[in-house]
Amino acid sequence: MGFLDSIFKPKKSAVEAATEELFDDEFQRKLDYLALVSRKVFSGRNRAERRTKKSGSGIEFADHRDYQPGDDFRTLDWNVYRRFGRLLVRLFEEEEDLAIYFIIDVSGSMAFGDGAKLRYAKKIAAALAYVGLANLDRVSVVSTSDQMMDRMQETRGKARIFKVFRFLTEVQPRGETDLESALRTFVARHKRRGLAVLVTDLYDPKGFEAGINVLRYNKFDPFVLHVTDEREAKPELAGDVLLYDCESGDEREVTVTAKVLEKFAAVYRDYLDEVERFCTSHQVPYFRADVGIPFDELVLRVFRRGGFLR
Repeated sequence: MGFLDSIFKPKKSAVEAATEELFDDEFQRKLDYLALVSRKVFSGRNRAERRTKKSGSGIEFADHRDYQPGDDFRTLDWNVYRRFGRLLVRLFEEEEDLAIYFIIDVSGSMAFGDGAKLRYAKKIAAALAYVGLANLDRVSVVSTSDQMMDRMQETRGKARIFKVFRFLTEVQPRGETDLESALRTFVARHKRRGLAVLVTDLYDPKGFEAGINVLRYNKFDPFVLHVTDEREAKPELAGDVLLYDCESGDEREVTVTAKVLEKFAAVYRDYLDEVERFCTSHQVPYFRADVGIPFDELVLRVFRRGGFLR
């Protein structure tokens, strides 16, 4: 019996019943297994390797900055002054526990069709959150569309996974995608820097790049889980159809032929490749999370690549 199975759960409310449907007993048993695997992957490493660093009064030199009135004279780099005649203050790195933010895209496109993408996003986030909680990292979850929607306060300890379950279950799809706007709000409200796990289909009409760059430029470590559904590349359409944008409601009449579908599939593949190239060129960990891959298999792939357990 795993840790999750051993916790007593009282009589269920409607929300708790919905939570069980998404995060059922089988799902919870897999979380225990994934947490065990993560510990094996992590064993032998110094825990400090997984901590974030910030400028402070630690012992590892980080950088210089110009002296300002009121600075402690003990922090001046006298070697630099003797060589160049400049008063510079030495900055050092200090360690702090890793903060992990799970940023879940809940815009209309994530729930399109049968809602498989949003359900999958919730499961991935819950699984990785459990691993973070089991490793005593500080975990928070937020939902976004064209703005930052709901927020689960920072927590730690694996017993808190039920708090994550409840939050994710209650999150409902709404709004249009605007990653840049939503993430600007996110960075403004979260002064503690850390790992920002972005779980999204990246269907942003303004472009996905700006949102990721907001995290990069504000000293967060972005980690992209690109939720995809191969069925979207091969829609079962033919003849004259009325297409509509599930977020904006815009409509367009289109005549669908085999050639049109072939071109659409090619454009879709090009888009996926473009996203991966962008992340690779900017050293942003990237994983394509197709809903056809069992969530635990995807998490194991993340572990093998070392992108999450640092």
